Amino acid sequence: MRVGEIQSEWLKQLYKTIQSYKPQFIALHFQEVGGKDYMLNMGHAEDFFWTLESSEEMKDFDRSCIYVDNQFKVEDTFTALGSMYFIHKTLKNIQQYDFHVKNFKAVLEKNRYMGSLDRVTTVEKEKFPKNFWPDFKWSRKGFMRTRWIIHNQGLDLVNVHLFHDASNLIACNSSPSIYSANRNNALRYVISRISDSRQTVLPFFLFGDFNFRLDTLSLVQDLSTAADVQTVKKDSSNEVQRIIYEEKDNDHQVLLRIEEKLFAYLHQAVFREDNGRALLKYDKEVAAFHDVIREEDIMFPPSYPYSEEHAKPTQYMNTRCPAWCDRILMSHTAQDLIHRRDNGEKSVVYNTVGPNVCMGDHKPVFLSFSLKTNDHI
Repeated sequence: MRVGEIQSEWLKQLYKTIQSYKPQFIALHFQEVGGKDYMLNMGHAEDFFWTLESSEEMKDFDRSCIYVDNQFKVEDTFTALGSMYFIHKTLKNIQQYDFHVKNFKAVLEKNRYMGSLDRVTTVEKEKFPKNFWPDFKWSRKGFMRTRWIIHNQGLDLVNVHLFHDASNLIACNSSPSIYSANRNNALRYVISRISDSRQTVLPFFLFGDFNFRLDTLSLVQDLSTAADVQTVKKDSSNEVQRIIYEEKDNDHQVLLRIEEKLFAYLHQAVFREDNGRALLKYDKEVAAFHDVIREEDIMFPPSYPYSEEHAKPTQYMNTRCPAWCDRILMSHTAQDLIHRRDNGEKSVVYNTVGPNVCMGDHKPVFLSFSLKTNDHI
């Protein structure tokens, strides 16, 4: 499926979701703007943001703030993060914070900022420090924060992109994995930066690609209790090249094959059965942060890595173990701002966009809710 076709379907599903829930304020967070070949594709990415902003479906959102960190030549600060905020014409009382002068200003028009963003005072952007993880390749990962007052309620919206699992073989070496430990450190860093003494601390929502993975060692052990294990090493060294699990009672059918960038499980349907609920016990990375952040109950299958073939929109690729990489997390004070109706009606929805169509390798995750405010909107 070509990029243009995915983009068209992606936008169609986004507009469909917006029409279903009729929000007054939309916050869209993007990571890896421009993709892996960002030097070639950044122009296409800019066209995508323009297409979204100027579409007929968004015409009732008469104010917007768009931030795209697309200046890849400034390697020390480039994060490839993009944040888009849309304000519906019915939402009158909204202000945005200027981090330089330290006060709020009414949002009255459409504002778009593309480039390094270093001189844009209504956004805070930071790439993780180069010396943070000296054993790993420095990458574009980081975070971007904006601050708002919506009907007298202040809150921070933070776009986050954490480190991925570079090798499936290393990921299943220990529990928790070394990658999980790195993500833990990075998220603690983000939370400390948005909670330090530079600004008044406000309720915050963190959302983006956290790259959280299942506890792969525990999962593989449980999947392969009745399997024979064969470890293949490279000829020239003692380094493991692949691990093969064969079913003992099924003529040695290959149950699971793991390589650096291969995770091929015979019974892949288990990752989507009952929205992957049986796998939630292996989803442990958020639990380490329950002292400071919360999450709504997950009722959808792992959001990554989906096939990018048009005809296989609900099938996972065999590159990584499926996981809930894309999340919406919030401080305890932010969760207290979510209005929950008493009549049993489902007022809070945490789900994926386009669950049954091809959206690329990540299914976008959204949270729809009514905000408790001092004006009782």
